[in-house]
Amino acid sequence: MKSLIKLKYIVFLLVTVFTVSCSRADEDDDVLSQEDISNIILNVKDDGTGITQTYNYTVNSTPNPEIKLTDGKTYTVNAVFLNGNQDETESIKEAKDEHFLLFDFQNSTINLERIDDESSIRTDGNKVGLITKWTVIKAKNGLNPQLVLTVIHDAVSVSVGQPGSEFGSVIGGETDAMATYSISN
Repeated sequence: MKSLIKLKYIVFLLVTVFTVSCSRADEDDDVLSQEDISNIILNVKDDGTGITQTYNYTVNSTPNPEIKLTDGKTYTVNAVFLNGNQDETESIKEAKDEHFLLFDFQNSTINLERIDDESSIRTDGNKVGLITKWTVIKAKNGLNPQLVLTVIHDAVSVSVGQPGSEFGSVIGGETDAMATYSISN
């Protein structure tokens, strides 16, 4: 009987050690989980006037920020990622080969060009998407126009192409963060 209790105790210890050794804490430090990003900020500069508007998406809050765009105008957009007051954008740049942004303009006709500087160009030549140029054809092209911005981590491959309404595509990977912005004129 004592040997059976001893055996159960040893099995319990082994299972505990194995579980602790396989925890998420062992992953690379560059993994930004949704819990590590509290705000996704888009600084949208009207290229014609030079005026910048800031749209701050707070994770798990409502309503979504409403980005005001004018048909026919061009905007330069900088994405900033925060965890509280800490800027996590640098973490994305430091691990640029592990990250990629997807821009899905739903019920809007907007052309997007990635214009990242060297700090956010991956070694495969693809730009992460931290700095983009938006050319607005039609801001409201249907009901409930919106932008769904997704940060992907550790994709097997990425492409800056445009399949459907989304700029960029990935194979594999996981979502580090996602934000939804309403779009209006």
